[in-house]
Amino acid sequence: MTELDQAESVFAAARPRLFGIAYRMTGSVADAEDLVQDVWLRWQLADREAVLNPEAYLATAITRLAINESQTARARRETYVGPWLPEPVDTSADPQLGAEQGAVLELAVLLLLEKLTPTERAAYVLREAFDYPYREIAEIVQTSEVATRQLVSRARKHLADERKAPVEPADQRKLLEAFVAAAQAGDLAGLEKLFAQDVVSYSDSNGAVRAAGRPLFGAATLAKIFAAWAPGFWAGADVSYVEANGLTAVRLRKDENTYAIITVTATEEGIDQVMWLVNPEKLNAFQ
Repeated sequence: MTELDQAESVFAAARPRLFGIAYRMTGSVADAEDLVQDVWLRWQLADREAVLNPEAYLATAITRLAINESQTARARRETYVGPWLPEPVDTSADPQLGAEQGAVLELAVLLLLEKLTPTERAAYVLREAFDYPYREIAEIVQTSEVATRQLVSRARKHLADERKAPVEPADQRKLLEAFVAAAQAGDLAGLEKLFAQDVVSYSDSNGAVRAAGRPLFGAATLAKIFAAWAPGFWAGADVSYVEANGLTAVRLRKDENTYAIITVTATEEGIDQVMWLVNPEKLNAFQ
């Protein structure tokens, strides 16, 4: 085996985790793939004989690149049309992505992580999704172990403050199926009954298709809007259920093309978030 073959073998073994870190940091498959490619190029050019722990070297490289990417992505999103949602991934097709702690993969959690600083997000992802020791995280994000513990603690507190305890995945699927049935039928009363009072709906289109340009709030309001959408949005749709980011989502297709991925999150009070992904650029995993 040549030196480059050996380097490629080491990188291939680490690649799933590198992608997992980058995706959880960016919420974008394309950005994550680009970062992984950047790390591969750096690994080829590195003085590999001087690297005592290749896995740590690669994890450090991907995390630092992802922190930088997160900072520039925020500036790019200032021109995004309407709400921005993370790009969904098909965790049934890529079980390795969800093999770590799945809770740091759900779309609702990735959306909340956007409110953290890039360094807080990195520390939280490395600890909660991949169980890195605090000492190692501190080396990766270039701070002290005490400061790293504070970063993770602040991130945990923020997520706990922002999110009520979710229902079990089986219950989430039942509520999603009930939502789809009511939405297809334009059943206003049925929809309102499924929603928590403070439910919010996000539609991610980036202006590519017609969609709500801002988040929509409230059970009664959303029920009226979704019931009114029924004749056009669902007409002729081929409806199937898929696994997106570890939870059940519904895929809508026409003429063998996916035009929407929809999922919900729920608490004991009912559905509290509805996420409509209708930006064609974010549907590649489900075509």
